Amino acid sequence: MQIWTNLVQVLQVLAAITMIGLVLVQHGKGADMGASFGSGASGSLFGATGSANFLSRFTAVCAGVFFVCTLSLAYLSNSVASRSPSSGGSVLDRAVTPAAPASLGGAIPGAVNGAAPAVAAPAAVVPAASAPGAIPAK
Repeated sequence: MQIWTNLVQVLQVLAAITMIGLVLVQHGKGADMGASFGSGASGSLFGATGSANFLSRFTAVCAGVFFVCTLSLAYLSNSVASRSPSSGGSVLDRAVTPAAPASLGGAIPGAVNGAAPAVAAPAAVVPAASAPGAIPAK
C-alpha cells in the first residue's frame, strides 16, 4: 500500500508543477486591453472570448488530476490508519489526551517521571516607603 501512496504523491507533485508552469505561460484577458483601445481590434473590451485553446484545456486536465490525487491520498491515508492496531479510525479519535504525557515514560527532555513541576510562591507584597508629603494609607 505504501508504493501506491508514493506513486500518487509523485503524480500529484508532477501535476502541480505542470499546472503552475501552464498558468505562468498563459496570458490573461487583460493582456490585450491596450491593443483593443489603440489599434481598433475587433472584439470586446478584453479580447474575443472564443473556445478554449490547448493550454487552458491542459491546465484543466492537470487540475483534475491534482484533485483526484488529493482525494486518493486522503483515502489511502485513512485506510492505512484504520488498519493499524492502535488507531481509532480517524485523526480525532487518536487525539492525545491530557494523561498521555505521563505515560510516555520520560519522553520529554529533562523531565523526571512522576515529579510534579515546582511552582514558585508568589512574592510578598512589601509596602513602599512613604515619600515626604504622601498621604498615609488607611
